[in-house]
Amino acid sequence: FQSSSGHFLWDEATQGLILSAFFWGYCVTYLPCGLITQNIGGKIMISAGILASSVCTLLIPIIVETYGAVGITILRFIIGLSQGPMFPGFNVLLSQWAPKKERGRLGAIVFAGSYLGSAISLTLSGIIIYSWSWKTVFYIFGSIGLIWLIFWQFICYEQPSHHPFISETELSYLNEEITKAKQKDIPPVPWKSILTSLPLWSLVIVQFGHDWGLFTVVADLPKYMRGVIHFSVTENGLLSSAPYLVMWLFAVACGWTIDWLVKEKNIDLTTVHKIFGTIGAIGPAAGIVGASYCGGHKTLVATLFAVAFGLMGAYVPSVWLGTLALNPNYAGTVTSLVGGIGSTSGVFAPYVVGILTPNVRHFKYTNQYKSWGTLVLFSFKKKVPVNPSLS
Repeated sequence: FQSSSGHFLWDEATQGLILSAFFWGYCVTYLPCGLITQNIGGKIMISAGILASSVCTLLIPIIVETYGAVGITILRFIIGLSQGPMFPGFNVLLSQWAPKKERGRLGAIVFAGSYLGSAISLTLSGIIIYSWSWKTVFYIFGSIGLIWLIFWQFICYEQPSHHPFISETELSYLNEEITKAKQKDIPPVPWKSILTSLPLWSLVIVQFGHDWGLFTVVADLPKYMRGVIHFSVTENGLLSSAPYLVMWLFAVACGWTIDWLVKEKNIDLTTVHKIFGTIGAIGPAAGIVGASYCGGHKTLVATLFAVAFGLMGAYVPSVWLGTLALNPNYAGTVTSLVGGIGSTSGVFAPYVVGILTPNVRHFKYTNQYKSWGTLVLFSFKKKVPVNPSLS
């Protein structure tokens, strides 16, 4: 959209506003839908979100041609609204299906899937744009979302007892393990205990710092690769996807490692979460600040970005699943509070990037990356809690 040969010539501030519109909608529905999901279940909320997102994605080429920046901003806002319930929905499902001793690996596989999806979509987008057109990207990915939704309806079940093909042995095991962590008769949400919980607010701070960094990458990295490092469209797609691919691999590996340390080495879950959470903060902060000083060294910059954000994958099975560990009885409520407040950083991050980098110059990106690295590192000075009482 930005190049002189592009169809839509939007300045950096406008692009930042378009990107941040998603997070305005995301924040609006994240908290209330998280609370609703606690009562009606995760499957239906995820289904509705995917349906709306896919339809809006298919409409983007038509709307942007007709209404320009205003049209795509509104669509991005609607997509954000529809995706607000996603992570609370998945956490509610995990609270029904994931035993405590397997939660690290299962949660990592589920949530790190977003990184794998980003890696694949960024790679394919560059190839699709080069081979066909930018419109084709939205038609293909919107269609994939609708096809995925069909399979989701037949494969996903809210609870183990609802699954028609589950074995008696597996059902008995899950019922026993899940019952240990959850109360049969769940009392009303203890709002006072939750809102005055220091462990919960420490998670909010950590979440905010993490999201600021992640959303900066979403908004900023492809533009940085193109405008400063001068990669081609195809190279940009491939190299922008590398951090997500490494993040996915590292997150899954960390999930298995956490479960192994807790189960086989009998290390306290809180201690393990702190160790991996610290890796997920210090690694990206150091790598991204280092990359900002590498100038035009393309290979070194791309490598540092991949390593830095790959290490961020340690966040998923440590901090993000910490919301589930706080109290599985209120998985949707706790997740919606932590993630909803933390995700407000996404409202500001893309727009701040646009303000700080009006001409896509290297020194302003350097300032942006140094500021982000400092924020993430500061946020993780807070303790990563596990299993405090919220009732």
